[in-house]
Amino acid sequence: MKKIEIKKGIYWVGGIDWNLRNFHGYLTQRGSTYNSYLIVDDKITLIDNVKASFAEEQIARISQIIDPAKIDYVIQNHIEMDHSGSLPKIMELCPNAKVIASVKGVENLPKHYKNNWDFMAVKAGDILDIGSRKLHFVPTPMVHWPDNMLTYCPDEKILFSNDSFGQHIASSERFDDEFPLNVIMTEAAKYYANIVLPYGKQVQKELKVAKTLEIDTICPSHGLILRKYIPQLIEKYIKWSANEVENKALIIYDTMWKSTEKIAHSIQEVFEIKGVHTRLFNLQYTHISDIMTEILTAKYICVGSPTLNNNILPTTAAFLTYLKGLAPKNRIGLAFGSYGWGGQSIDIIENHLKECKFEMLDQIKIQYIPDEKKLNEERKKLIEQI
Repeated sequence: MKKIEIKKGIYWVGGIDWNLRNFHGYLTQRGSTYNSYLIVDDKITLIDNVKASFAEEQIARISQIIDPAKIDYVIQNHIEMDHSGSLPKIMELCPNAKVIASVKGVENLPKHYKNNWDFMAVKAGDILDIGSRKLHFVPTPMVHWPDNMLTYCPDEKILFSNDSFGQHIASSERFDDEFPLNVIMTEAAKYYANIVLPYGKQVQKELKVAKTLEIDTICPSHGLILRKYIPQLIEKYIKWSANEVENKALIIYDTMWKSTEKIAHSIQEVFEIKGVHTRLFNLQYTHISDIMTEILTAKYICVGSPTLNNNILPTTAAFLTYLKGLAPKNRIGLAFGSYGWGGQSIDIIENHLKECKFEMLDQIKIQYIPDEKKLNEERKKLIEQI
């Protein structure tokens, strides 16, 4: 249970979840970390906690540095259970510590844990003097819960960034310059696409504040600590939060007897003719959270399903529900599919995409097995629209 010193007197004391593979519907093939940070100063301060099942791991790391009973302040930047689950055990060890959170955090932590600890609510501009260092608090509501906030230490130029800039990666390495950058960026994109995407406007406000701070280290709640590639990731956050898209089309579908799949490949041909990069995803084989990572930068979202029992296939329904919740903006949609007699699936898909506020291309609806003549007709129509 090795502690990691980030800067003199500031330590990573979190937990490593090597086995995590699903984070409320989002596949985490590389596991994750629950990052917690200990500052040893005149007032000993713990910033963020870990998932409850990793409490002993966290406490073991803290105990290598100090007696946990000596902790004076516990700053809870976010109350979600992967950030706060170990809080009750921590407070058993340091019952006289003050728990610091945003106004919403102080309101809701007792509802989570049914404990009346010594709480202190902080707001924008509040500063906590812990000795040789001062900690500044920046509320960031709805990135991605109402209680979220950041903690900034100007003396060390460290931003404790909560869910922002996080990645679900389990590793023995703690810093970005010790780990493959392409993996960090891929996992940061997936994290943003599956958790932060609906909150672009709030992220832009957060970035505006961050721009005013001197930062040489970012300590997120999940994944690698950033000290080398901060500008690169901030640049990505600027792009993602603005819903900037690339000339890329995703063709996402499920199929029963390959008819809808034939339409999918025909649509791909059109985008290739028009010079648009394409990716095909069969929902039987690709998880929706991996598709969302691609949607983060895709201009065209084409979704297809045959008609099943006057409806769409369950995989397509699950994807559309997930997509609507994450609310990507500035996209162009296309509904397509095959059918035998009713043909309701294509209208159902189109209505879902319209609810996402997508600009729509004309739907493609083909009865039974598509032949080349019909596919060619639909290709010509689509070429004129792109």
